[in-house]
Amino acid sequence: MAEPTRRIIHIDMDAFYASVEQRDDPALRGKPVAVGGARARGVVAAASYEARKFGVRSAMPSVLALRKCPGLIFVPPRFDAYRAASNQIHDIFARFTHLIQPLSLDEAYLDVTNPLQDLGSATAIAEEIRRQIRAETGLTASAGVSYNKLLAKLASDHRKPDGIFVITPRMGPAFVEDLKVEKFHGIGPATAAKMNGLGIAYGRDLRERSLEFLCAQFGKSGKFYYGIARGEDPRAVEPDRVRKSLGAETTFAADLWTETEMRAALDPLLAKVWSACAKENLTGRTVTLKVKFADFHQITRCRSLAAGVRSPLLLEQTALELLRAVLPVTQGVRLLGATVANFEGEERQGVLVLGAPV
Repeated sequence: MAEPTRRIIHIDMDAFYASVEQRDDPALRGKPVAVGGARARGVVAAASYEARKFGVRSAMPSVLALRKCPGLIFVPPRFDAYRAASNQIHDIFARFTHLIQPLSLDEAYLDVTNPLQDLGSATAIAEEIRRQIRAETGLTASAGVSYNKLLAKLASDHRKPDGIFVITPRMGPAFVEDLKVEKFHGIGPATAAKMNGLGIAYGRDLRERSLEFLCAQFGKSGKFYYGIARGEDPRAVEPDRVRKSLGAETTFAADLWTETEMRAALDPLLAKVWSACAKENLTGRTVTLKVKFADFHQITRCRSLAAGVRSPLLLEQTALELLRAVLPVTQGVRLLGATVANFEGEERQGVLVLGAPV
C-alpha cells in the first residue's frame, strides 16, 4: 500500500522578539524597533518590520543599523518573555500533532499527515493554528503548507507577514524553477557561490545537472540537491533532534593572508553566531575556529570557557586568540568558520548550522 502524501506545515512567527516587545509596550507599536544592544559592539538580535523597511536585519552590527535607521529604538532582550510566548505557541501546536520539530523559539515544522484534530486539510489546520496564536498570544504567524519540509519553509516566506501559502504536489517542481539557489533551505553561501561558479544560478539550472555531476561536485549532498531541484525532500519531521552546535563559515573569492583581513572576515560570522545564540537563549562553553588553506588542508582550534560564552565581546576575544595561534600563515586562507558548542542544558537542544555546515 502506498504511503500517504505527507502534509507538512511550517510556522514562522513574524518578527517574533520585536513583536513581543511591541505587544507588551504599546509605545513601541508602529515604530522601528531592534532587540539588542546599542553599544559600539552591539548586534541586532531581531528587528521589527518597521525597522526592516530601512534595511535593518538580525545579526547586523548596531552601529550600522543606526546609520540605516537613525530613529531606531533599541530594547534589551527579555528571553523569559520570549520563552513564555514560545511555550504558549507550542502548546497550540500540540493540540494538532505530536510531530513537532522546533527550529528555534519562533519557528517549527509540523507533520499533520495524521493529525490529532482533522479539519479536512492541512491548510485548514494551519489557518486554525494561526487564529489560535493570534487569539491567545496577540502575535501573528505566517504559515507554509506543502508535501515536504523544503517547500513548506519556502511557502511560509511567500506571504509574510501574517500570511499563508500552499504549494501542492503539482506546483512544487515549477515553484523551484525560478528560485535562486541561495534561497533554497540547505544551500549555504559557500555552496551557492560554488554553484554559481559552475553556472548554476537558479533551480532550473540545478535541475539540468545530472545526479552523477552533483555527487562528483558536492559529495553526498549531491543527492539532496538533485532532489530539491525537482521539489523533492525526503526528510521527515524530527521531534527529538539534539542540538550540538551553532556555527557559520564563509569561503573567500581571494585568499586571505593578514590578521587584519581575517579579523574583518570573522566579524560578520561571529555576529551571526552570537545572534543565533541570543535568539535561542543558548550559552555555549566551547568556541571552535576552522581554517581551510589554499591547498584545502584544514585545521581547527578550540577553547572551552568554564563560565560559558556570555557576551559577543567574549566570543570575539576567544575567536581572535584562536586565530592568532595559527598566525602567521605560510599559505593563503580560503575559508574561515566559527562555532559555539557544548551548550548549557545541551540534552534538551536541537541542531542548527547557519549557512554551510561548519
